[in-house]
Amino acid sequence: MTHKKSLKEALIKFILFLCALVTVFTTLGIIWVLFSESFHFFQTVSIKEFFTDTEWTPLFSQKHFGILPLVSGTLLTTMIAIAVALPVGLTIAIYLNEYASKRARSVIKPILEILAAVPTVVYGFFALVVMTPFLQKIIPGLPGFNALSAGIIMGVMIIPFISSLSEDALFAVPKSLRDASYGMGATRLQTVFKVLLPAASSGIVSAIILAVSRAIGETMIVAIAAGQQPNLTLNPLESVETITTYIVQVSLGDVPHGSIEYQTIFAAGATLFLLTLILNSISFQFNRRYQQKYE
Repeated sequence: MTHKKSLKEALIKFILFLCALVTVFTTLGIIWVLFSESFHFFQTVSIKEFFTDTEWTPLFSQKHFGILPLVSGTLLTTMIAIAVALPVGLTIAIYLNEYASKRARSVIKPILEILAAVPTVVYGFFALVVMTPFLQKIIPGLPGFNALSAGIIMGVMIIPFISSLSEDALFAVPKSLRDASYGMGATRLQTVFKVLLPAASSGIVSAIILAVSRAIGETMIVAIAAGQQPNLTLNPLESVETITTYIVQVSLGDVPHGSIEYQTIFAAGATLFLLTLILNSISFQFNRRYQQKYE
């Protein structure tokens, strides 16, 4: 009987190991495809030109291969999204964790889950047909495609990421810290900002960085609402193109496979991969640093 049980446990362990290998090999396959194709691209275009040229016109007759306009468009919409999502998401997390009644939680939590489940293409059309006309009434001359509208709606989309993960981080703070703060005469608001937020800062920062990574990789909202104009600018009122939007544009177009124009999507994808990898590495290091601090 014991031998049969150990065989079952060994089989389960082997299956779990195979599942882990699937994720590893999938990641390695993505890296191989991106960087092998990018290698062919950089045999034609120098890395210096790619990272320093301020124009991106690989589909025009006069070709320029500077990724900076796409990077600036990506970072601009992401910064707008975080400026919207961070204060709202963190406020929701604090309210749900410290102030909300059970009835309020039963109403707010499902709404947040619905926001997280809405397809991004729906957010994109909402940004185009609702948010942009609304902003045009406030800002005369605002073009139909702009970074501001796309960034705001993208911020609404990632609010559940920040609020949910931040609430989990606040909930994980030991109750003894709360009790000690109240015992010293602190109010609930003082306890939140001087005890709970510093103690949960590791999880909150990780939540923010994960939300930033999600915003950087967003495709449909920026493709529909921000436009397809590579523009090296930090003006949110102008039309921009992000890295993901360009990849969609070329992938769905008539660009011949194997051409230098087609290889640009792999170079752009590799750049996007490195951006998210850097952000995730920062999140991991920050989280580990604060875990060691509070152990």
